[in-house]
Amino acid sequence: DVQLQASGGGLVRAGGSLRLSCVVSGLYFDDHIIGWFRQAPGKEREGVATLRTSVGSTYYAESVKDRFTVSSDSAWNTAYLQMNSLKPEDTAVYYCAIGEYPTWDMLTMISSSADAHDWGQGTLVTVSS
Repeated sequence: DVQLQASGGGLVRAGGSLRLSCVVSGLYFDDHIIGWFRQAPGKEREGVATLRTSVGSTYYAESVKDRFTVSSDSAWNTAYLQMNSLKPEDTAVYYCAIGEYPTWDMLTMISSSADAHDWGQGTLVTVSS
């Protein structure tokens, strides 16, 4: 079974940075789409960033564009989300998901619903004003 474990969250002041990690077990990165999602209290889960591992292509939600950067390291089967210039509205539990291309592409991944994936444990990011 494929399992994902997100980590790296914490409390940070507005304007600060955090780097989240997502360790994937049960498969090796090949031509996969990795998605980072978040769910704020009382809100639906939303996609914020996606990456195609084989070519390094990325896609971001407008709300995080130019502030967040998604990357991956196949040697460690790990994906990362570098978050800069954090805002209080970035406060949420962050999750990662993975799917095989072309079953998934970056656009279908970032817009996918909460019931489309087996979610691992998320990591809480709290941004204070």
